[in-house]
Amino acid sequence: MAIEARIRELGSRHQNIDRAIQDEMKHPASDDLRVAELKRKKLKLKEQIEGLRARAH
Repeated sequence: MAIEARIRELGSRHQNIDRAIQDEMKHPASDDLRVAELKRKKLKLKEQIEGLRARAH
């Protein structure tokens, strides 16, 4: 059960980062470095989620 809770927590953080990326990109002068950093964090979370899902099954 702990793995499922961790997956949910990481999924929530993944969604929050996705929203932050979308918000940043709405601005005409968006910060490309910030967007790139957020995308790296989002990808890392996705990889962690996939790894946990693989271990759970």
